[in-house]
Amino acid sequence: MEIVDYLRIARRRLWLLVGVPVLAAGAAATLVLIAPQQYTATAYVAAPALVGGAAAQQFTGNQAANQFAAAFSAATTSPRVVDEVAADTGVAANRLRSGLVVSQVGASSQMEVTFTSPDRSTVSPVLTATAERALAFLFSSQVAIATEQVAAASADVTAATAAITAWEKENKVTQPDKIYQATLNEMASLRQQRLQMQAVGNGRGADAATEAIEAGQQQLDTIGPKLPDYQALIAQRDAATGALSSARQGLQSARAQVQAADPAEVASIGAVREVSRTTSLINTTVPVAGAGLLLAVVLVAMLELLARNRAGEPPASSTDSPNPPPGPGPTGGDETREIPVARVGRVGRAAPVGQLSQAGQLSQAGGRVYGSGGPLEPQPGR
Repeated sequence: MEIVDYLRIARRRLWLLVGVPVLAAGAAATLVLIAPQQYTATAYVAAPALVGGAAAQQFTGNQAANQFAAAFSAATTSPRVVDEVAADTGVAANRLRSGLVVSQVGASSQMEVTFTSPDRSTVSPVLTATAERALAFLFSSQVAIATEQVAAASADVTAATAAITAWEKENKVTQPDKIYQATLNEMASLRQQRLQMQAVGNGRGADAATEAIEAGQQQLDTIGPKLPDYQALIAQRDAATGALSSARQGLQSARAQVQAADPAEVASIGAVREVSRTTSLINTTVPVAGAGLLLAVVLVAMLELLARNRAGEPPASSTDSPNPPPGPGPTGGDETREIPVARVGRVGRAAPVGQLSQAGQLSQAGGRVYGSGGPLEPQPGR
């Protein structure tokens, strides 16, 4: 089909192309006009110290701002935060989900939270509670986790220390690793002294040094087999002590984050204002009218398709036709039969070979071609 055909169809179905969008826009405008007055306000959340700053622990790197924006948006609409805000303000959870809109200001870490409601008195409380609960959801939980880690590390240190004390009590020795090392050093000194005494002929001193060396060796033989178990307990205590130190550092960082995410410092609530009905009317009717126009185009296409299908129904069978095509005549020169022709009717009017002219059935008798309007001139070269 050409553009002219489309324009012809549009002109013929103009009432449908205009009526459906107008009705849809009218219905949407009516709903907007009869709806109660809406009120809105915006809360601004700006916490630069939480994103790439000194207190930042979760959101660091080149994508810190986008990560914070995504996390804050998800926290604002999470079931836990919505339920907590609903309990704080008395606004239904479904109303909160439909009225809250969270957006990022450009590529920065600043967030905007907008709430729209027909009840003016609930707008500011909802925004305040939402900012507070969302920030607490993101950062206060880190303090609880860090506190649990500190408690677990402290318990590990206590358990390792108790195990060391029990081992020393059982083996009746305190700090055997230090005793073992001191004994080794003393034996080395005694050996040196014995050599010196033997060199100067002091046999009594050399014998005394030998006895001391033998006593030290006995002590080493007693402590040596037990020392690995004790050293393993010491290593456990050292590891627990390191974990405790790391957990305490994490707790300090988490508390710094919570302090930096104080809603009183990072969140501000704008003034409550009425939603313009003109803006609402435009924002509602224009998309609805566009959808109505699209629906109208689809309806026009369907109607045209149905009309073409009806126009293309097969004709009635030959038994019902008032003028059935003639059958074969007697054998001879007057035999009448259908023949393909290339030109029928008026001179110069062409018809495809094998088709019937609009004037009626073609036949041939006595060498001449006949139509329902009379004989036709033979075609040159045919």
